[in-house]
Amino acid sequence: MKTIEIIVSPTGQTRLETRGFQGTECREASRFLETALGQRTSESLTAEYHSTNVVQQNHLEQKE
Repeated sequence: MKTIEIIVSPTGQTRLETRGFQGTECREASRFLETALGQRTSESLTAEYHSTNVVQQNHLEQKE
């Protein structure tokens, strides 16, 4: 399941955490929130960001 969590500290500082997204999907999905919340001060990329969909292809050779 894809989720975006907004965490607000007692001092008013906000943090976005995305889950369930792969690659740059998280940035695309959370862009509108980042724009609304203000300038980004830091970024920490997760393993999900660095993962990609792996498609396996099996090749069958036909012998004549």
